[in-house]
Amino acid sequence: MNVLIITEDFRLDQYIAKPVIAAMIQSAGKTNATILVCTDPLLGGYNEATKWERISEIIDLNRGMVDLFILVVDRDGDQNRRTTLDNLEKLAKSVLGDDQSLFAEHAWQEIEVWALEGLKLPKQWRWQDVRSERDANEHYFVPYTVGRRLTDEPGGGRRTLGVEAAKKYKKIRKLCPEDVANLEERIRNWIEQ
Repeated sequence: MNVLIITEDFRLDQYIAKPVIAAMIQSAGKTNATILVCTDPLLGGYNEATKWERISEIIDLNRGMVDLFILVVDRDGDQNRRTTLDNLEKLAKSVLGDDQSLFAEHAWQEIEVWALEGLKLPKQWRWQDVRSERDANEHYFVPYTVGRRLTDEPGGGRRTLGVEAAKKYKKIRKLCPEDVANLEERIRNWIEQ
């Protein structure tokens, strides 16, 4: 199975999305899947990542090579994003073959939270505060990378922390039922069809 991850901006998001989604796909039953991150085109933000014209372009560029497209965007506190993502999934269903699918999910609140979920957080941080913070990247992820002295690595610490977090995927899934567990369940159901 070939999986293509589409993010708002692959330049940073890929370092968390790829290892976490690879662990998710394995957990869903596909241990030999090829996981790639879409780098062409560079979408550069939520508005571009959720335009059907852009998603359609990515599907067309990868038709026949990708079985599963996974779009991941930040929720950023916007409760209406699920509706937009559902609409994109419906549009994709109308153009993809029976053996292909697109699943769209919003990371609750930012994809950096997925990495933090798999890590040991400082004792003074409450998990509920991290999870509900609209700007979790600035308030929690960046200070965490500074404390770990990872800010100079590719992705500003995301490479190391994404890999570390993915090793604790079960913890991420448990702490993130609305996004990670939900996405895994939908993918598992699709695989088993």
